[in-house]
Amino acid sequence: MMDVVDSDELLRRIQRARDCAVREERSWRSRSEELGATDPQGARDAAVRRMSYEAVLTVLDEILTPGKHTVEG
Repeated sequence: MMDVVDSDELLRRIQRARDCAVREERSWRSRSEELGATDPQGARDAAVRRMSYEAVLTVLDEILTPGKHTVEG
């Protein structure tokens, strides 16, 4: 079933998704740093997940505040 939502609700959902992505990015950054010395493979995996959340944040930021991440060059 598809729900119809207004623009305010859509904006709230995008903001919640962004907040979640911020928390996840911080969590994976911390985990990558913790694993750096003891588990290089785990640290790499955590770094890849962190970079994935950074990409999601960039997209959500561009939706919420157009022009925030302008391309240089």
